Amino acid sequence: MDAPPPRVTVQPPAPSGGRRVRVDGTILGVAYRPADVIEFLRRAGADPDQIDLHGPDIEWRGGGPDIWLPPDTSA
Repeated sequence: MDAPPPRVTVQPPAPSGGRRVRVDGTILGVAYRPADVIEFLRRAGADPDQIDLHGPDIEWRGGGPDIWLPPDTSA
């Protein structure tokens, strides 16, 4: 029986920039672009060629993999 895939969560963009990346609740780091997410997951043991940033295995909070700046609240 295969183990379930790790739960990957990318938090919303922080006001200071970047998005916190967690795997099974453990913070891997703060990503500033999609390549950072891939690198964190590679270091955690994932095959970079198998990572689908748009797939169901990554939970994106506050916008998907194309959102890297916090919402503009100056209005």
